[in-house]
Amino acid sequence: MSKLKRLFFVLITMFTVTFLVSSNSIGQGNPQVILLNIDGAIGPATHDYIERALDTANSRNIELVVIRMDTPGGLDLAMRSIIKNITTSTTPIVSYVSPSGARAASAGTYILYASHVAAMAPGTNLGAATPVQIGGLPSPTDIGKKKDKEKPEEISNDSIKNKTINDAAAYIRGLAQLRGRNEEWAEKAVREAASLSANEALKENVIDIIAVDIDDLLAQLDGREVLVQGIKRTLKTDESVVEKIEPDWRSDLLSVITNPNVAYVLMLIGIYGLILEFYNPGGIVPGTIGAIALILALYAFQMLPINYAGVGLILLAVALMVGEAFEPSFGMLGIGGIIAFVIGSIILMDTDAPGFGINIAVIISFTVISVLILIVVISLALKARQRPIVSGMEELFGKEATVLNDFKHEGLVLIHGENWRAISETELQKDQQVKVIDVNGITLKVAPIEPGETAAAQIEEK
Repeated sequence: MSKLKRLFFVLITMFTVTFLVSSNSIGQGNPQVILLNIDGAIGPATHDYIERALDTANSRNIELVVIRMDTPGGLDLAMRSIIKNITTSTTPIVSYVSPSGARAASAGTYILYASHVAAMAPGTNLGAATPVQIGGLPSPTDIGKKKDKEKPEEISNDSIKNKTINDAAAYIRGLAQLRGRNEEWAEKAVREAASLSANEALKENVIDIIAVDIDDLLAQLDGREVLVQGIKRTLKTDESVVEKIEPDWRSDLLSVITNPNVAYVLMLIGIYGLILEFYNPGGIVPGTIGAIALILALYAFQMLPINYAGVGLILLAVALMVGEAFEPSFGMLGIGGIIAFVIGSIILMDTDAPGFGINIAVIISFTVISVLILIVVISLALKARQRPIVSGMEELFGKEATVLNDFKHEGLVLIHGENWRAISETELQKDQQVKVIDVNGITLKVAPIEPGETAAAQIEEK
């Protein structure tokens, strides 16, 4: 029995070793390739997604990372962060503009230049890499025309726009030198917003490969030498196993809250929530929701191309509408607030940054909501003015009271469950019903009510 146990143990050990060796040989014969997707504008969520995926690839010693792109561009800060991740990666990275009809415009062109291998599918294009100005300031040429029609160029050369373009041109030239690609055309893409098709880009030494699909791309990459961190590496992509990495919950959440439309809605929810909480202290729910929404909005805004004039106009609009609620001006403050709200909303985001404008439908929806709130506030104010007085000394005028003791000129009466000092021109009896005809400080002037007649009717006759 012991011999059978030993034989069984030996067989299990041999089987385990054989399985591990074969698995290892399969893994060596089929190097892993990670496929990432950039589809749409490049922003903070894109950077978070690429950074985390590249960390995974570097930790797992992946053979190759392919970033498939179709983007109109995006934010400069997010683009530069992604390029830092690419240039410091220990895993070779291929940027691939695909499928046919896709583009790598603006920020996508910089990422393409920074990658170890640049590839495009037929029918795609790249370029138009001129940085756009954020902040809504007048253009240098406009400034020159206003201040000195004869010397617009001097002002233009010293402008922020030219500094930004010069910096971007130097940046993309550096990337071209790093990867041995066409420097002159790279600068042209920045200064003149030049663009190229896939075939033209290959001829101009802007890209390295034209591939129909991923399989064609991997076939062409097999055996190709690339320089990674100063070390030459030969790519082994034949019969590679491609693994797609999709954005995780963190990237999805960041993508949602940094969407300009969502950030805009969060800001308004936050503002209105805090207004309701201050207007009705102790509500808790409006204040809690408002505070959370406002914090998320502020977090999103610090990552987006905000025009602070737009933020200022929206805050002014809110202040005017709050003023209308607390000090009704019969619409003047409210109308001014609505106008400021619409203008501020339109210019809140820099619409020149691709993919980072606010949908006009969202602006219209919240404008209509604000108008309805304003109408409700004004109608409530008008109704409040028409209501009879229900508190204060004036409310006692015309009310009925009961005499507490006999008196000729001065005595006590009971009204609203309280004893009041009263005076009368006629003699009054205990338990007699009287009416209040005047109020002088804390003294009531009363008069007897005739049988079958109410206090209110007698007041109207007087």
